[in-house]
Amino acid sequence: MKELYLTEEKNGISDAQLDEMLRNLLNQWPDIHKVLIIPPDYTRCYSYAGIITQKIYQMIGDKAHVDVMPALGTHMPMSEEEMQKFFGDVIPRDRIIVHHWQTDTIRLGYVPAEVCSEISGGLFPEKIDVEVNHLLFDGGYDLILSVGQVVPHEVVGMANYSKNIFVGTGGREMINKSHMLSAICGMEQALGVMNSPARKLYDYAQQHFIDGRIPLVYLQTVTTSENDAVKLHGLYIGQSRKPFEHACELAQKLNIVHVERRAAKVVAYLEPTELKTTWVGNKGVYRTRMMIANGGELILLAPGIRAFGENEEMDAMTRKYGYTGTKHILDLYRQGAFEGKLMSAAHLIQGSTDGRFTITYATNPDLMSKEEIEGVGYQWVDYNEISKRYDPKKLKDGWNVLPDGEEIYYVSTPALGLWKVDD
Repeated sequence: MKELYLTEEKNGISDAQLDEMLRNLLNQWPDIHKVLIIPPDYTRCYSYAGIITQKIYQMIGDKAHVDVMPALGTHMPMSEEEMQKFFGDVIPRDRIIVHHWQTDTIRLGYVPAEVCSEISGGLFPEKIDVEVNHLLFDGGYDLILSVGQVVPHEVVGMANYSKNIFVGTGGREMINKSHMLSAICGMEQALGVMNSPARKLYDYAQQHFIDGRIPLVYLQTVTTSENDAVKLHGLYIGQSRKPFEHACELAQKLNIVHVERRAAKVVAYLEPTELKTTWVGNKGVYRTRMMIANGGELILLAPGIRAFGENEEMDAMTRKYGYTGTKHILDLYRQGAFEGKLMSAAHLIQGSTDGRFTITYATNPDLMSKEEIEGVGYQWVDYNEISKRYDPKKLKDGWNVLPDGEEIYYVSTPALGLWKVDD
């Protein structure tokens, strides 16, 4: 196919330009009868993927059968409220397929142990099975469209492209081991980097098990948000790695904030309808940690947090072992505590600070109690009280000086970027 690239860095891509891009894509596939769209779930609500999914459905839904499978990975299925916000009334609910990562996958092959060892510098010398939802191969689809946002990411460096397939529609082993490989290699060395260890792993799987085997096309977006309005700056469409590379270049420019000095106190807001668990809410930790001073504090304003894991299994593992530091979690890992559940070990490592700074979760005590938060190793404060001092409606992104002279750095949408000091 002819790949399609569009960048509007300053003003954003217009609705008319977006429509033309999508028509130019679909015109290259004139005889399609059955289509699968794979957008992210609502935790990527800034991706513009919901709008793109709606537009594609409206363009071809009268001539082809169109299914939509959100790339849940291990996340909980989308609620009706989330689907309404993401897909509106455009996507019939009986066309939405829920991916079950524990039961719905097939094994395509494996990434050899020697490849994993080379990728990880010898830190993770294990083979990794490559698993995806069986419908990608036996669903009878003429066209599969993977729609998602490229943005700095704690596991893969820069999100999306083949991660949307191997994690979003993936199975237990690939999700578990790829996350652990990344965590052992070091999150701060990967954040915002295109060719991270996990990306090299997914690239191998893409080249050996996807390319040329299924009619998969990637639609990669780059977005920003201002005053609750999401703006689409880049859309890159194709079957090769090139669209991802173009999107990375723009996202690294628009979504990485280079802070001039480290902050003693950072306050980040976790939007309650988007981030309901520490599993995804810890984006507030990952994306800000590289600008927090040693001995500093991160306060997460988290009124919607009501659980630790996106599923019961990961919730139980977090409650059992907590965010207790890299050394402790790695010791438990070597003792076999995370057998078959390595993504939990990876998450607990990534959500720990190893004593460099403190993390305080400000939750609604009716949803998540002080005892629960402190039980996993974080500090706690009542959101209803602390939001009087740190009011997300009054704070502005960046440096703020409060009336009593306290200086903080505020981040309103941590999922949309990476904040770092280049030292």
